[in-house]
Amino acid sequence: MPVMEDSGDRVSDGITRLRTAVRDTWEELSASERAVAQYLASAPAERLLFASAQELGSESGTSNATVVRALQRLGYAGLPALKRGLAADFTHAVPPEVRLQQRIAHVGPDLDGIWGDVFDEAQERIEHGRRLTASDDFRAAVAALAEAGEVFCYGVAAAEIAARHLALALGRIGRRARFLGATGFALADALLPLGRGDAAVVFQPGRALPEFTVLVERARAVGAKVVFVTDELGDAFADRVEAVITAPHTPTGITAESLTGLVVADALLLALTTLDETRAVETSHQLTALREQLLSEGGGKG
Repeated sequence: MPVMEDSGDRVSDGITRLRTAVRDTWEELSASERAVAQYLASAPAERLLFASAQELGSESGTSNATVVRALQRLGYAGLPALKRGLAADFTHAVPPEVRLQQRIAHVGPDLDGIWGDVFDEAQERIEHGRRLTASDDFRAAVAALAEAGEVFCYGVAAAEIAARHLALALGRIGRRARFLGATGFALADALLPLGRGDAAVVFQPGRALPEFTVLVERARAVGAKVVFVTDELGDAFADRVEAVITAPHTPTGITAESLTGLVVADALLLALTTLDETRAVETSHQLTALREQLLSEGGGKG
């Protein structure tokens, strides 16, 4: 059983949960998994937040595969799940400028290291989202959008990018869609057109805003369907929406918050395209013709 001593600083809830999991499962772990668990339990939270599975494997004298396996034995879906648990305490307790300094200190001036860090976290987040979203949830989301008269794509702040992308791309495959990004009283006007047979896709990693409740209640009242693309709000809205798709947010800020939301949007788009190939191809043809006309007119004026 490893000895895990605390410093004089307050131990975060995330670290406490990790150390408890190590103690509770210690006898069930293999020798290599114990090496990983002991390293995780003794490492500073900041180090775990910014490390890749490969780095943790190297530092614990094991491998990245062993790190992932050990984390799953400890009750985590993977490294991003551990980081998410640690990040909640980290972001609340540490000012943004300090987090930025720590992120800079972690990556340093090594350009090869920076390139690797960004791709490592992006891959971890995408793979984590792939594992956490069941195929039935994805099918339910596609079904909710497939028959929609119009799709309302809602996102604010960092989530706006994925919402705008989905709305634009839906139009390009022949489906009526619009972007919503209003908050406060302005959202009331934006929700008025939402009606029976429509659908809404809400992009929001975490932080439950009152606008989400209003949107969902409006949809239920008029007979519209809702799909949530989120990291932390699934449990809060699962019983009131047609589907929840998990899009893990970034625990470090190294990769863009919108990354996994964009990937989810692309998966929805491809599925909807295959369901009505004729409409998608015809709309694409019309779009190309309009672009060629605009280029021709622009060239003539030039």
